[in-house]
Amino acid sequence: MAEIGSNSKKEKLVWILILHALVCFLSFGGVLSKCASKQEFLSLPFIGIYIAEIFILFVYALLWQQVLKHLSLTFAFANKAVSMIWATTWGVLFFNEVVTGQMLLGIGIVLVGVLIVVTADE
Repeated sequence: MAEIGSNSKKEKLVWILILHALVCFLSFGGVLSKCASKQEFLSLPFIGIYIAEIFILFVYALLWQQVLKHLSLTFAFANKAVSMIWATTWGVLFFNEVVTGQMLLGIGIVLVGVLIVVTADE
């Protein structure tokens, strides 16, 4: 795999876990967007929620650059697709959304695609 620097397997695993935690963190921005959409436009709750979302994007941008110092861009970007799992999870937990078989099939197809992309580098 074309990586920047020489990472041990343990260090690489740590950065993969950081990447997935970061993707989870970023996906929570969607929850905030949906919550903000239920508020009156430019009300204090609306502004507060959007400030929190901008904070998430800021932290994500900083940490994404650190991840790219340790993992290849192809690997990191392909793994961002895992955010679909988090988006589905947040929808069920916070908004009582129903997971359909088609949704699960779609997530499965995307995950297979991610596996193909990340293992093609090796």
